[in-house]
Amino acid sequence: MAQLVVAALQLPTLGMNATRLEFYLKQAKQRNADVMLLGEYVLNHFFKEFATMSVNMVKEQTRKHTELLKHLAEKYDIIFVAPIIVTKKDGYHKTIVKISPKNTRYYEQQIMLPYAHWNEKKFFANPVKPLKDPMTFNIKGFKVMVMAGFELHFDHFWQRATEKKVDLVLLPTASTFGSHNRWREIIKTKAFLHGCYILRANRLGEYSDSEVKWKFYGDTMLVSPEGEVDMMLEDKESMLVEVIDKKEVLEHRKAWGFERELKQREELDDSLLPKRKL
Repeated sequence: MAQLVVAALQLPTLGMNATRLEFYLKQAKQRNADVMLLGEYVLNHFFKEFATMSVNMVKEQTRKHTELLKHLAEKYDIIFVAPIIVTKKDGYHKTIVKISPKNTRYYEQQIMLPYAHWNEKKFFANPVKPLKDPMTFNIKGFKVMVMAGFELHFDHFWQRATEKKVDLVLLPTASTFGSHNRWREIIKTKAFLHGCYILRANRLGEYSDSEVKWKFYGDTMLVSPEGEVDMMLEDKESMLVEVIDKKEVLEHRKAWGFERELKQREELDDSLLPKRKL
């Protein structure tokens, strides 16, 4: 049965200095990692810090790190998934990039935090429009979905995960304010209900303004389809590398049969629809 080696880096913002990436990457490849996930605001600064940065500096951060990841992906034959800020004519766009040795794809976050103390919706130029499917890709027999951290809370994305039979969700976050337990419980519940692994990478570091202090606490983790934490980092810079098994996904879905029960009722609904005359 298919297996996949996944890695997640738990780091603070790298700024313009990304030399640590290759240090960890060498270790990950010694353990045959296939995919590496980074947290939010690691390649770029936290969005609140952009007020003190020029547009050109943000663009240069993104350009430099994108080129570096492309080089490392080809050199080490690995796939990177990492949040990154893309600058367009209408402003900054909060985006997730998937970089493989062969191509580069972008997923623009669709639902942004709208709260007074953390108003990404107002700050970024990501458009508000009808929801589309998240980015998915296949690797070594696994269907993988990329989901932005805040989007975890919305059923639309999980319905698509079930419909597409997703085996692994990659979830980059920038969680703070002592929300450890809430995030752990939501992630474990989603993994169990949707029969998939969830790999979450949460950043480290701090940011303060005149009113609020943000402390990003780590808790990078891999959760199994049974809703169990297979591995979790604490609050220090580190890397998670674990093997996931397609057999565990299939056994969970067969044993609990959530999708089977829904499909049976959908078929009944279809049978009750009036037949069209030819």
